[in-house]
Amino acid sequence: MGEIVYVRGDATAPQGKGVKVIAHVCNDLGGWGKGFVLAVSRRWPEPETAYRRWHRERARNDFGLGGVQLVRVGTYTWVANMVGQRGIRTGSKGVPVRYEAIGTALGSLADRALELGASVHMPRIGCGLAGGKWERVEPLVTARLVERGVSVTVYDHD
Repeated sequence: MGEIVYVRGDATAPQGKGVKVIAHVCNDLGGWGKGFVLAVSRRWPEPETAYRRWHRERARNDFGLGGVQLVRVGTYTWVANMVGQRGIRTGSKGVPVRYEAIGTALGSLADRALELGASVHMPRIGCGLAGGKWERVEPLVTARLVERGVSVTVYDHD
């Protein structure tokens, strides 16, 4: 069994050869405008456009906590919009991150990554604006992706 590889760098410029999926966490409100998504949008317009359409048409699709949307942005590159955050603000119900939803999304992502023969690249998902703790997310990444044979690289931005 492999392990998560940690590197310094930009998750929107994934390292290595072959098909790559860049995974990140989105909220369930249809909001896109702060955090890692800004870096994604600077590089490609498609993930934001697809996410906003997915949210807008949510009555007719699988948009919601735990949902995953794969968006192709290059010949060998995809972006995985994963809904793992309830709302956008910390309030009486705590921080926005939803670990169970992230776990569900990572399980679906593993299926797709294995179909594509892809490695997965990400920042420390759910640990920025969503308010999560990596000590809780890392075991989910290991169980849902790494233990199923998906190569994972986590990027810490300089």
